[in-house]
This record gives sequence, structure tokens and C-alpha cells, in this order.
Amino acid sequence: MYDTKHLYIAFKCWDEKDKIRATVAKRDSVFGEDNVRVWLDTYNDQRRAYVLGWNPLGIQADGIYTEGQGNDFSVDIVMESKGMIHEWGWSVEVKIPFKSLRYSAGKGKMWGFNAARNIDRLNDEFDSWMPNDRNISGSLIQHGKITGLNEIKTERTLELVPSVTISETGKRVPANEVAAGRFVNESIKQEYGLNIKYTITPNVTLDAAINPDFAEIEADAPVVTANQRFPIFFREKRPFFLEGAEIFQSPIRVFHSRTIVDPDYAAKLTGKVGKNSFGFLVASDNAPGNFDNDSRIDPEVRPFIDEFVDENALFSVLRLKRDFGKENNIGFFGTARVFPENRNFLGGFDGSIKLNPKTSLSFQAVGSHSRKCFFDPKFDDIANPGQAQRNGEICGGAIVNGVQELGSVYQNYRTGNGLAYELNINSSGNTSGYWIGAGGQSEDYRSDVGFNRRTNTNFAFFGFRRSTKSKPKNRIIRANWNNNFNLSYDWQGRLQNTNYNTNINLSFQKNTFINFWGGLEKEVLYEEEFGLVRNSNRNGAFFGDATRSAIQPFFGTFFRTQPSKKFSIATEFGLTFNSFDFDFGAGTRFPRISPAALADPDAALDPGAGRRLFFYTEAELALTDPWRFSVSYRKSKLDRNDTGRTAFNVNIYSLRSTYQFTRFIFARARIDYNTLRSNINGQYLFGWAPSPGKAFYLGYNDNLNYDGFNPYTGDHEPGFARNQRTFFIRVSYLFRKSF
Repeated sequence: MYDTKHLYIAFKCWDEKDKIRATVAKRDSVFGEDNVRVWLDTYNDQRRAYVLGWNPLGIQADGIYTEGQGNDFSVDIVMESKGMIHEWGWSVEVKIPFKSLRYSAGKGKMWGFNAARNIDRLNDEFDSWMPNDRNISGSLIQHGKITGLNEIKTERTLELVPSVTISETGKRVPANEVAAGRFVNESIKQEYGLNIKYTITPNVTLDAAINPDFAEIEADAPVVTANQRFPIFFREKRPFFLEGAEIFQSPIRVFHSRTIVDPDYAAKLTGKVGKNSFGFLVASDNAPGNFDNDSRIDPEVRPFIDEFVDENALFSVLRLKRDFGKENNIGFFGTARVFPENRNFLGGFDGSIKLNPKTSLSFQAVGSHSRKCFFDPKFDDIANPGQAQRNGEICGGAIVNGVQELGSVYQNYRTGNGLAYELNINSSGNTSGYWIGAGGQSEDYRSDVGFNRRTNTNFAFFGFRRSTKSKPKNRIIRANWNNNFNLSYDWQGRLQNTNYNTNINLSFQKNTFINFWGGLEKEVLYEEEFGLVRNSNRNGAFFGDATRSAIQPFFGTFFRTQPSKKFSIATEFGLTFNSFDFDFGAGTRFPRISPAALADPDAALDPGAGRRLFFYTEAELALTDPWRFSVSYRKSKLDRNDTGRTAFNVNIYSLRSTYQFTRFIFARARIDYNTLRSNINGQYLFGWAPSPGKAFYLGYNDNLNYDGFNPYTGDHEPGFARNQRTFFIRVSYLFRKSF
């Protein structure tokens, strides 16, 4: 049902009252209990849809479902809902303003639509209005249609969300006016921000943010960083960058909004007109030039950063996409990042084609153009003294007291052009499927606005799946067997790694899942990936052989169960033989333990194989309906074969608790303890958030060491020693006007 301004949805769900699973949970946390949901494909393009859900108490979940990419519940829309549990079951009523949705205006429009119900205790039973055939690749193409939406009033909507954050921070400081490592309190700060959203038409939106503040966002979960060669991906959590994020997605991650660290301002225009989707984003990030006060006043540091102090990095992103046929599209991506002595531009095309009901193909090819300092592992500074001088002057060099001090002579300030490509074919049916693909990034490829783990690599993969049909009443409901083959070479034609793995997934009654996996990998290391290449004038990055390789058998298992609405537990275990210790060292407690380092702590890297253990377990308990408590433990350990010593042993303990006083008022606490750094990080938050944009937060973040080491002097500190703590209050309010 609808009127000119709202869409109304209602559900009546018959059930046994005492078996209904529902709690007063936070937003988007309803899918671990009974719930109902709808999909609104407001453009009827079978590519993207709103997915909106509610539990029996009316708690909301809202997100975007993108075909081929899944759900993203980081999006919040303004709507009203109320749920009630009755003797005969439960019901939900919902009121959704049309101005909260993006859609194509006009009479005679058709929307894709589906509705479903989840019964959690019955092994997450899923019943939908339109059936979902597993032999057809894609969900939205199988949804029904709703018509007759002719009387919707088209409005322009302006939303203003001003915010103010008051904070007081204390932290340790290096040696200056006080002793190194002493804790010093800073003055109270006030930060003002403004978020603006202007709906130009129901399908085109302009968003802007001035000095956005994200103090209430929970920090990233701790991860094991010891012995990591490549960057670790962290997903975006900030609301401004999550709105309309699906338009900026592509097979290669050429845009990752977390590269914009601390924007002074940002703006984006997104929408869809007919078959054409578009997105344009600009931002000014002050993080690259925001050096701390100690660096600014240090006479030994300031000359080397003077060119960059208070300079902002400028970002721009352009995304275009056009649909053709029923489920096909082609698109363009362009990005740019500009900072002193560091410029990066990227552009290319991507697309997706539905080959048949089961099989789809996706592709992308992009080129990058950079003007920056490139590390050259083969550069010989003895044979090329003139170029070495120029490199050192530009890349990290500075004039100190009238004398030219050199930076790295192995960083060459030059133009570099690169290429990245990817091709994937995926076929999925009810009882079988396969996937095949290839991709790569050249040596000079750079994506400073995106996320890229590795350059100078080409990879190919192939996999297939066999599955049983789902039988909800059987002890084993469904079984899957997957096999994967992977291969990668560098652009010089040398093997980097090859891998075969197989895994079996079993689904049981009471929401219980078990996974077993195993396989074999060969990994090859090359000296130039870690530093300089040896020549007649110098030693290389490695002590001993310039190339290392190892055959690495591995196996593991995963188990998860939720026998009741009050308790769930998950456990994972993995073991890899001949896994490489890259000889980086892992802090004061775990210095380098290679044969070369034991003989000389300053020796070149001496990577070697060892046995790596991984273990993880997490349990969640609902002490009462509004109070949830979880505890987790993560362990990663590597023991070298040649010396028999431990390269690192990381243990991370995490405790999380949330108390939901009402639908809109909550208290949240999280404590993480990392034994590698002897570090405890605590986050405590009280919040009132009745609707998106309207909120009050009171928070305290604390970071301290336990039986650790002074970060500035390296001295051992028994007991507790605080590194940093922050109190903050943040208030925001949504002003919404339609005209």
C-alpha cells in the first residue's frame, strides 16, 4: 500500500509465541534471529536493490544488495517500523518515505519486489514470495514485480546534519620539554562539522561533508600484522563514504575510500538516469601533511618534511556505467591523487556479461600514470653517481643549514606507467559450479586511490564445486566440495607461487556448520622483492641465496554452531608446514632469529621455512535479551626449522559487550589485548541514535601497555603504562526539508 509520500508494508507471521527468537538489538543486527525482509529494485534493472528487514520487535536492518557482490548493511535510511509479539505469532508494520529511496520518477514505472521470512530456530529456514532457483545465477532476476506506483509525489529534499565534537586527549610524548615517554594532557578541543545531502531528483543525489567527524565509529578489529609482506585490507565504516558506495565497486579495487584518511571536505554526485549510472567524488585530505608538533619543531626532522607540512592530498574519482541487455553492463573508472612530488592518475574500462542463466563473465583493464619516487632495487649508485645524487636530493632529501642532505639514492623520481587487468567467468547451479579467471599488475602499476596488495604479478585460477541438494529434515542438510587451483608468475616469467586446495563444507541441524580444508603450495621468494639486488659493488637484501623456495602442505578446520538464540560458538584451526619467516623480526619480545641474525643482529635478511599455527575461537552469549557478551581468542605462531626458535607468537584476546536499553539507547564496550605488543586497547561508548543523523554519543578510548616497553626509550615498564586516552562527546541532528 502507498500514498503520495510513503510506502507501507506489513507482515503477519504465525508461530508459537514461546519459540519466537527476537531481542532488542542494535540496527542491522536482526539476521541472527527471526525476521522478515523485502527487496525493492526501484530501477527494475535487476542489478541493485534495497534490502530492508525487521525482527518481531520492529528493529530495523537496511542495506543495498548488489548482484554478484552481496549485501552491504552499512547504509542507513530513514523509516518507521513497529513490531509486536502476539499469542498467535508476531506482526510488523513499516512506513517508508519515498524521499528516503532512490528511484526513477514518473508514471507507469515498475519495481522489482520480493518478500521473505526467516525462522532462525529451524536451521535459518528461508521462505520467500518468489522462489529462488539455484540453477539460475542471480537473485534479482527471479524477483516479482509491483506496478501502479503512479501517484508518488516527486520532491527535492535537503538534509543538513550539523555536528559538534568536544574532546580531551592525553598521550605520551617524545623527548622535548619533558622526559621521553611521559604522559601529557592536551587542551580541550572543539570540532564542528556539517554533512549535506541534496536530492536533486529521486534518482540523482549530491552529498557533501565539511570537516566530517567519525569519533563514534568502532575501531578496526585487531589483526595479526607480524611477518606480513603485503598490505592488510580494512573495510570502510564511515557513513559518508558508504552512501552510494556500490557505484564505485569494480573487479579490481581501483577505489578504496580509506585512502582518504582525514578529509577537510568531500563531495560526491551519484545517480542513475535511464540505463546510465554515474558517480563523481572529490576530497581534500589533510592527513599526509598533518605532522605532529614534535616533528614540526625538531631541527633534524623539519627540513625533510618542510615541503609537505600542512599540504593536502587532493582526490577525485569518476565512475560511469551503462546497462545493456537484461543483465549486462560496461563501465569506465578514472581516479587521481595529487600531492607534492607524488601524482597518480588511473583510468580504464570494466564490464559484466551474462552468458547464460548460470554463467556470467566480468572483466576490467586499467592503466596508471604516476610521477613519483619509485624504488629501484637494481640501481647501482657507484656506477651512476650523478643519478644517485639527483635521486637523493628529490626523494627524501633536504637542505639543512645550507648543506644538501640526501635521502634514498635508490628511490628514482620519474614517470611510471602501469597496467592491471582481470577476467573472471563464474558458473553456478544447484549441485555444481565452476570458476576460472586470470589477472595481474605490472611492475610500475600504482593505484594510490585504491587498494592493491602486490605489483609485478600475473595470476590464474580455476575451481569447481559439487553439492548435494538441500534436505532440511536430514541430519546433514547440505554438503559442498570445492577444489581450487592457483598459479602466479611475475612479469619476468618467474614462478611466484602455485597452489592446490580442497575443502568440504557440511551444514547440520541447529545452525551448525563444519568445514575441512587442506592443500599444497609452492612459494618462491626473490631478493628484489625485499630490497636491493646484489651486484659487484654491494651485497643484496638477502644473506646467502638470492632466491628461496619451499613446498608448503597445509590443513585446517572450522566449526560454528548456534543451538539457541542465547548462545553461539565458532572455532578455527590451521597448520602450515614450511611457511616462510621473512626475518623481519616481531618487536622487542621477538627479535630476528634467523641464522644470519643470530650471528650478527645487523645482518641482511635471511628468510627461512618453519611451522605456522593459527587458532581462533569466539563465543557469544545473550545474558539477557538486551545484553550481549562475546569473547574471542586469536593465536598465530611460527617456529623456524633451521634454528628451532620462535619467530613470533601473537595472542589476541578480545572482549565485547553491548547493552541495548531501548531500540535507540545503548552502551558498548570493547577491550583488546595483544601479547606481541603487550598492549591493551579499550573503547567505551554510550549512545542515543533514534534515527540516521540524529545522535548523541559519549565515549572514552584508552590505550596502555601491560608489562611492556616505553615506545620512545625502549625501557621495560612493569605493570600498566598508559600510551593515550581520549574523552569525547559528539552531538548531531538531522534537519530535513522537502520542496
